This record gives sequence, structure tokens and C-alpha cells, in this order.
Amino acid sequence: MQKRELGRGLEVSAMGFGCMGMSFGDNKTSPVSHDDAVAILRRAVETGITFFDTAEVYGPWTNEELVGEALAPFKGEVVIATKFGWRIDPQATPPMRGFDSSPARIRKVAEDSLRRLRVDCIDLFYQHRVDPAVPIEDVAGTVRDLIAEGKVKHFGLSEAGAATIRRAHAVQPVTALQSEYSLWTRDIEGEILPTLEELGIGLVPFSPLGKGFLTGTIAADTHFGEGDIRAGIPRFHGEAHAHNMRLVELLGDIARSKGATTGQIALAWLLALKPWIVPIPGTTRMHRMEENAAATAISLGADDMARIEAAAAAVPIEGTRYPPAMMALVER
Repeated sequence: MQKRELGRGLEVSAMGFGCMGMSFGDNKTSPVSHDDAVAILRRAVETGITFFDTAEVYGPWTNEELVGEALAPFKGEVVIATKFGWRIDPQATPPMRGFDSSPARIRKVAEDSLRRLRVDCIDLFYQHRVDPAVPIEDVAGTVRDLIAEGKVKHFGLSEAGAATIRRAHAVQPVTALQSEYSLWTRDIEGEILPTLEELGIGLVPFSPLGKGFLTGTIAADTHFGEGDIRAGIPRFHGEAHAHNMRLVELLGDIARSKGATTGQIALAWLLALKPWIVPIPGTTRMHRMEENAAATAISLGADDMARIEAAAAAVPIEGTRYPPAMMALVER
């Protein structure tokens, strides 16, 4: 698999792997056993994927432990990203109980994550969400100190706005921004993508398959299990679902002409946009992981990209990507 560079000097595979769903979020709809999860992660490395994304809050904590165990045989061969920034109540659902990006909390998360991930240094350390109570300069400065101490290699932000990105970057260069970005979530295109390009910051899109919607496998009567965040996302339901499926159908036409799946076209579109974009689709199925990895071999020319853009323009997405309470946590 080809490599890409995030920021200045972080080389990763062109396709990453989002590990969250193996322990958190929507895994109850398609649960995966511990042994199967380990097998999928190790097989991902064999397919060429070297970039894995986790966070302390996923589980909480169990996802980091899973990733640490699965990837221990590949120490030095893979890049692991994790995150800080929440107060966590492990008995609550969801476990996030407000922000906490205080310097002391960042340092504690770093130490705990190093242990759970079984590594000597965190490759990429993201602030999971912007904490309005802590100046971003203090956050960036704390991570800068951890980098100087050899505990972290690179600094990242997640779902941050352009102004915050600039302020953080002035203190400690930001290697990557992680934000939701796909053919049905494009709000970062106006201001944030140009900012990243100007500053030389990579983009790591999470939910690049629209939490599974862009694969065409989610029907109007799909039942989302207890704890599945998609149960509360407006665009998955009712009239919004029926309308949004038209985009999937148009992408399916393009996919058939390329001998690909609809999901692969959605991923290949991201890869074709910029050389500094690295999607991190997640899955709990071995064949889906292999399908996602194979998307890196799909070449989309100018005509293909024009067809995809025409399809997206023909179907403006209906429904927000999160319930209102979660939308309030996204900085724009």
C-alpha cells in the first residue's frame, strides 16, 4: 500500500483503520469477539495498513488495551494515534462527562495511554474535542512539552475550527486534524480545508463511509441496537433516509462502472482529493476491512471525480450528522 505524509514527517499508510467500533459507539449492532478483533487488526497490518486510531474514552480504556495487544508484534512498524480531552465516568452511557484538557489531565492520559498501548512513545496525540475552558495555547504547550520529553511524537486536533487550529499551530505544529468528512458531511470545505493546506497539516477523516450509510447496506428498516449512536442520528431515519439513499444509488452506478463497491468509491474519492488526506474507516468484519484497504488501488480520473461531484450536488443531504447535543461539541 502506498504511503502518505501527515504534517511534517509522519508517514502512514494511505488508508488507516478506525478502531473505535470494536469497543464503543455502534459495535452492539455488529459485535465482535476479542479474538476476532485482534485477528482483524493483525490482518490489517498484513494488507498494508500501518495507521491505527483509538482513544482512551473508547470503551472506555478497553479499546486502547485491545489495540496495544493486537499491535504489540508490530512495534516500530505501525503508527498509533490516541486522544485526550474528556472527563470520563466508566459507569455512564456514554462515558463522556464534559471536557478536561487541563495540563495535568493531558499528562495523566499520556502516561496511562502509553501503558495500555504498550508503547514507549505515542505517535500522534489528539485533543479529542476543543475545551472552551482551557486556552488552546496551554493545550498545545503541554503537548509540546510531552514531545520534548520523548513521550509523544506528533500533536493533533479533532473537530477544531480554523481559528483554533491556527492558534495551536503557532505554539506547537499540528500534524493532523481529525474531523468527520465524507460525501455526506462536507462542512469543513469552506474554511478548514484551505487552512490545513496553507499550514501543511494533514486531514484524517473519520466516518468516511458515513457511519456505514455510504456502503448502501443500511436499509430504512435497519434496527440499530442499544448503544448504537446511529439510532439518534436524524439523517438515518424517515424521509431523510429515503432522500439520502438517492446519493448511494448514484454512487452505486459509478461503482459498477469501475468494478468497485459503493463504499470503495466513497473512500477513493477522499484519496483523490488531496495527497495529505488519510481516511480511517472502521469495521468489525474481516471482509469489510479488506474491501476498504483495496480502495487504495482504485484510480479516479477527472471524469470520475466530476461524476461523483455531480451526484453529490444532485442530492443535498437531509438531516444533521449528530443529535443537537452532540452537534454542540463540534467547533466550526
